[in-house]
Amino acid sequence: MVKNGNQQAYSQLVTRYQNYVFTIVLRYINSREDAEEVAQDVFIKAYKSLADFRGESKFSTWIYTITTTSCLTFLRKKKLEVHSLDNEKVMAHAEQVDSGMRANQVEQKSKLAMVNQAITLLSPDDAQVITLFYRGEQSLDEIATILGQETNTVKVRLHRARQRLRDKMEKFFPQEVRDLTT
Repeated sequence: MVKNGNQQAYSQLVTRYQNYVFTIVLRYINSREDAEEVAQDVFIKAYKSLADFRGESKFSTWIYTITTTSCLTFLRKKKLEVHSLDNEKVMAHAEQVDSGMRANQVEQKSKLAMVNQAITLLSPDDAQVITLFYRGEQSLDEIATILGQETNTVKVRLHRARQRLRDKMEKFFPQEVRDLTT
């Protein structure tokens, strides 16, 4: 349907993947204004390139590739510094809490913000594999394809990244972790 030019179906894809794309863009580009522009460009490029999407991988894998390529192109053109996930402000911009949310939604958002903040404390490589697996819902095989690595290598990297994420959460958010496990 989408490949046949159905704009409403494509609009649903944009709605589904806009946070995913924006989160990835923010990992490369620190300026929210520039990140919004690049994210919008990603969806325009994806729409124009729909005929090239063969469906051999998930749509999210395909859009991830477009997103990272767009970010790198933007940074090359602007000759800006690449911002790593070690910059604590990156995820804070992406995870603003809406004050009109119900209590349980605020709690869920708080947990997500805590996890996202912990991810920012990881190395860029660890954060990348965690983001692809959990936020991007990519399989190990798809991540291996994206990263150009063997599936078993990705499996080991993901395991180690989870360990480091847990360590960061226990170190920097000890009370919150205790609250989650009780």
